[in-house]
Amino acid sequence: MEHQTEPHARPSIDAPVPRSRLRRLRGRVADDRGSATAEYAVVILAAVAFAGVLVAVMRSGEVQSILTELVRGALSL
Repeated sequence: MEHQTEPHARPSIDAPVPRSRLRRLRGRVADDRGSATAEYAVVILAAVAFAGVLVAVMRSGEVQSILTELVRGALSL
């Protein structure tokens, strides 16, 4: 007598995986589409973080006075 399973039943852990399914899985794992987009996203986030730090530094009183003196010195030549 054959053992019949339900159509949506999960295979057991010991059940062998068909080769076609393994090939598809390897193809998905080896596929690197979208990785460049993820890298660009990380670079953009780093640039935004750096810009935020730069804005915070530029708004400080010490840096503003240094830049003001630098511009006055350049214009007085």
